[in-house]
Amino acid sequence: MKHRQHFKHIRDYHTLASLPAPEHPLISLVNYENVQYPNNGTDLKWMQDYYTVALKRNIPYKFFYGQQEYDFDQGVMTFIAPKQVMSLAGNPNIKAKNPSGFLLLFHPDFFWNTSLAKRIQQYDFFGYAINEALFLSEKEEIQITTIFKNIQQEYQANIDQFSQQIMISQLELLLNYAERFYERQFITRKINNHQILEQLEIVLQEYFTIDNLRNNGLPSVQLIADTLHRSPNYLSNMLSSLTGLSTQQHIHNKVIEKAKELLSTTNQSISEIAYDLGFEYPSSFTKLFKNKTQQSPLEFRKTFF
Repeated sequence: MKHRQHFKHIRDYHTLASLPAPEHPLISLVNYENVQYPNNGTDLKWMQDYYTVALKRNIPYKFFYGQQEYDFDQGVMTFIAPKQVMSLAGNPNIKAKNPSGFLLLFHPDFFWNTSLAKRIQQYDFFGYAINEALFLSEKEEIQITTIFKNIQQEYQANIDQFSQQIMISQLELLLNYAERFYERQFITRKINNHQILEQLEIVLQEYFTIDNLRNNGLPSVQLIADTLHRSPNYLSNMLSSLTGLSTQQHIHNKVIEKAKELLSTTNQSISEIAYDLGFEYPSSFTKLFKNKTQQSPLEFRKTFF
């Protein structure tokens, strides 16, 4: 069983990876070629109190973010938020390679009371899970690497009153580029995304049986995302890019579709239909139905009877 370590400071990671002490206590760029984990990275597990933006290649072990595994290939970026659990495990199916890339570690105290402190919560990719890493083109990788090195050059220079703001500006530039590249990824990977859209329809179709709804209630966004092996934010962003609708809106549309079927083909009361669809209170069903159709359930039913 793995023993989980808690890294409160960036220097704690440096110690783990057999690196010299960081040159700045709150921000550090690590060349991944210099990382040396104990026992070759086998069975390591830790939680950290700082952010990590990583660009890695040729990783000869399995890397887990929570319970999800990242598959690293050429030009893959990952984004780790504080209080997240990470672990490494040996992988006998992967031959030893020459890992390379960069890790940018930065503590929340570094940008406390700045515009980035508010903005960083809006970058959904810090919560992304399996298969949701950012794949970069050669040109994009050069852009990201340049920003990494700009930050490093700044904290290695003589620190003055402008240093922190310049580095924070570079951090914001880095995250804004990542946001742009993720949006591009949603578009360029449309074939895969359309397959997920088809899978979503199958999942909703299978879930939306009367017995299941009555016994288990409406499906949550988390449940649908887990079933499709995506994080909630990533799935909603991808669906919005394809259809203009979030996961929650897709669930609601399926509810309304089922409700219309019951209202037009049965004599069940509105309360009975609400309970059959997993609503605890009929008023909640009526409110949602009217919000989506501009009609109450009774008004809709009258058009059929």
